[in-house]
Amino acid sequence: MKNNLSDIPTIFVGYDPREKLAYEVLKYSALKYASSSLNIFPIKQVIMRRIGLYRRAWQLGSSILPKAKNTSDNQHRDIFDDKPFATDFSFSRFLVPFLNRLEGWALFMDCDMFFRSDPLEIFQSYNDTQYAVYCVKHNHQPDETVKMYGNEQYKYPRKNWSSLMLFNCSHSAHHDLTLDDINTKSGLWLHNLSWLKDSHIGMMAEEWNWLDGHSSVKINAKNVHFTRGGPWFKGHIWEPLNEKDKLYEEEWRDLSKEMKINHG
Repeated sequence: MKNNLSDIPTIFVGYDPREKLAYEVLKYSALKYASSSLNIFPIKQVIMRRIGLYRRAWQLGSSILPKAKNTSDNQHRDIFDDKPFATDFSFSRFLVPFLNRLEGWALFMDCDMFFRSDPLEIFQSYNDTQYAVYCVKHNHQPDETVKMYGNEQYKYPRKNWSSLMLFNCSHSAHHDLTLDDINTKSGLWLHNLSWLKDSHIGMMAEEWNWLDGHSSVKINAKNVHFTRGGPWFKGHIWEPLNEKDKLYEEEWRDLSKEMKINHG
């Protein structure tokens, strides 16, 4: 008997056209290591806008969305809280419970990651229905003042908690989250998961969201997160800081080459 699509574990990946290769490698790694069927869907902002789920506006450099006036207009700044953000999926990630029809479990991931282990382990290990969401509860306060594309590195509480979230989409606590919230609330409110009580946020092991330049080199990562950029950036925008970063850079490059050989 074939599984229904709704019975297959689903991963929604934050998508930014500038990081298409990063998304493709993440998807390839997930399917390579998956022990059974897996749905993987990109959250493309242009599509979210067309179907009416996303309408949030921003300022881009010196211009109002969506077209930059010059090549230096890289810094996105939200119109509601005037805070900087870096990617197309900074806020659209919180649509996941709605995209999954407020049913079952669904994983959100930033695109600048890759799996080194079976992603199905997440769904098998973290499924206590008392929790509305699971995430790695990082205490991440980066030293850098500038990040990818020359954007401002903005520090805030619970930074990178929202970069990988396993949503219990049917949990009643998500009834306090609306599409209007996603489209109008401040970035800090959203990324701090402010509609949830702390008791509704389950803890996931750091091996599932290992941050380059931050996480311990003693941890054997099951999912690597290039928070400062990544190997797909040209030039010297991103460089490994230690031997573990270098190892994971090489693994990512090997996956990228393997993907191109297998899929052209």
